[in-house]
Amino acid sequence: MYGEGLGVPQDYAEAIKWFRMAAEQGYASAQYSLGLMHGLGRGVPQDDAEAIKWYRLAAEQGYAHAQGNLGVMYANGEGVPQNYAEAIKWYRLAAEQGYAAAQYNLGFRYDNGKGVPQDFVQAHKWVNLAASRSNMFGEIREQLGKQMTPDQIAEAQCLAREWKPKTWDELKSGL
Repeated sequence: MYGEGLGVPQDYAEAIKWFRMAAEQGYASAQYSLGLMHGLGRGVPQDDAEAIKWYRLAAEQGYAHAQGNLGVMYANGEGVPQNYAEAIKWYRLAAEQGYAAAQYNLGFRYDNGKGVPQDFVQAHKWVNLAASRSNMFGEIREQLGKQMTPDQIAEAQCLAREWKPKTWDELKSGL
């Protein structure tokens, strides 16, 4: 799960109180944070189903981090039955908005063919995009390239160069 160590306050009980008030008013960032607290068991008992509930509310508002976490939970079967197609849906929504972790996860799924047909060009494209936002994915991109032809790598690099992030308004019309 993403988000641990991202500035979550250490007074968990107080944080839960404020996150819940804001989340119940519809603030996506608070819904995501409340989902994170439930998923990690910080200030509340660890509860994947409750985490899913809050992630989904934030994800449906276009909050990319929540979409990415929802994808992880579907991919791993945490709080929901494992469902690679549903994981891909959420990864793609977050990846298309430029969220590096979701771009990596989408690339990983294309590499191993879980939820999508195996496609090294798409895998390299998405991991390349993730690597352009976070240097932690560069080595993985290099490993992917070792199983590809030079033409496939060139195609993937071209796709990555041409890619442009989308807004939530652009994406939600396709749901």
